[in-house]
Amino acid sequence: QVQLVESGGGLVQAGGSLRLSCAASGRTFSRYTMGWFRQAPGKERAFVADINWSGTVRQYADSVLGRFTVSRDNAKNTVYLQMNSLKPEDTAVYYCAVRPAREYDYWGQGTQVTVSS
Repeated sequence: QVQLVESGGGLVQAGGSLRLSCAASGRTFSRYTMGWFRQAPGKERAFVADINWSGTVRQYADSVLGRFTVSRDNAKNTVYLQMNSLKPEDTAVYYCAVRPAREYDYWGQGTQVTVSS
């Protein structure tokens, strides 16, 4: 059974940093693109960043470009999201997901990130 578990969320002041982790189990994800999404209260879930299987291609939403960095450790089946210079508008539940083909088929339960002003 596939399982994705996010961790590292919490409460931080504006300008601070957090590092999210997403550990995958039940399947080897080293060949797949992995992504991060977020959902703020009252809003739809939105793309944040993703990284291809080798880590050579990374994409970011415009809103986080230059502040967030996505990375992965295939030996640990884990993807990370380093978030710097956090803003109150980054407050959301953050989800990781795996894209075996064209769609993100597997999702974690999410971790809450709250940025206070």
